[in-house]
Amino acid sequence: MIFVTVGTHEQPFDRLIQKVDELKRDGLIEDDVFMQIGYCQYQPKYCQFKQFISYDLMSQYTADARIVITHGGPASFMNVLANGKVPIVVPRQLKFNEHVNDHQLLFVKEVIEKGYDIKLIENIDDLEAVIKSFDLEESHEITSHTSQFVQTLENEIDKLMGDKK
Repeated sequence: MIFVTVGTHEQPFDRLIQKVDELKRDGLIEDDVFMQIGYCQYQPKYCQFKQFISYDLMSQYTADARIVITHGGPASFMNVLANGKVPIVVPRQLKFNEHVNDHQLLFVKEVIEKGYDIKLIENIDDLEAVIKSFDLEESHEITSHTSQFVQTLENEIDKLMGDKK
């Protein structure tokens, strides 16, 4: 399943919603698709959608989805990362009247520079290829090293404390 979310910003993000709907129409996306479309004026014809969904439902879709495509709102794409997945991020852009400026694009680029694994889409025509790359690559889940870190830390504490449990 592919989950698409455009957040709650009041400007429409028809460019993303229409592109995903067209890819589904043309058989270029075979997965089921659910979209949270916000204030979009374009209504999908080939994908399931709702204008807005609850936080709990959004979390469930994010957890269940094979691929998550999101706008460049930090809360949206960071939630995908927190779920151990690599988000496809399509930032809203001023030149398409999708936001008041290009801060989403600039912020996503900064986050990528910090080392986060994000698939950035600046040109909507690149979306199909990036979706297809998920089919070709082994995994788009982020490996957590938390348990390994905790075990190593516990071992070091035990050494320091002389294993006085």
